[in-house]
Amino acid sequence: MVRGKTQMRRIENATSRQVTFSKRRNGLLKKAFELSVLCDAEVALIIFSPRGKLYEFANSSMQETIERYRRHVKDTKINKQTSEEDMLLLKTEATNMVKKIELLEIAKRKLLGEGLGACTIEELQQIEQQLERSVSNIRARKVPQKHHSMCFCLKSSGNLHGLRCIFFSHVQNQVFKEQIERLKEKEKQLEDENAKLSEKCGAHKWQGLKMVEESRACEERSPVSDVETELFIGPPETRTQRLLQ
Repeated sequence: MVRGKTQMRRIENATSRQVTFSKRRNGLLKKAFELSVLCDAEVALIIFSPRGKLYEFANSSMQETIERYRRHVKDTKINKQTSEEDMLLLKTEATNMVKKIELLEIAKRKLLGEGLGACTIEELQQIEQQLERSVSNIRARKVPQKHHSMCFCLKSSGNLHGLRCIFFSHVQNQVFKEQIERLKEKEKQLEDENAKLSEKCGAHKWQGLKMVEESRACEERSPVSDVETELFIGPPETRTQRLLQ
């Protein structure tokens, strides 16, 4: 005879309900015992009948198993709450980091000279001062390694006066170097201008010498003519005799 499928609903007949409870209770207790033996699991089973009667099974102490269950539930709740708080904290930190990154990107673009159209005069002045400070720091970091080692030795020995002297001498050297570079640039500019002027003056001089030589050549090619400018008063015969004398 084929057994039909049991419908999962309350059995209305009290006798049938009691019989089904007894059978399934015994089967559940048997399964709990088998699970504890075969799988070496800690099993605790508590059953209350419809009339309030207690049926229980535990392969170890029931009280210890219940206490272990309570501790586990408590730890799970704490861990869950802590995990939720950590997630909220991480989300808040991530949001703040995104905002900071955006602000840093905007500041970086401004330092590179981009996106300055919406800046006020005060913001532009602050950017300029920041760039000047950066340039000063970069120049200060260009100290040679030997000066660092000497400063370290003098500082370790307590010779503060020597440290000051080296520092000021280095600053003066830096200033002198900058002045020398500027003077060299001016010297180069003056040399270029002098060369241009020399070229112009040489061209004019050459033209003047050429004109003088041409005039001399013309004089040499033309016959020499003496022009008498002396004033003579008298008859023409007397003038002719005078010229013959």
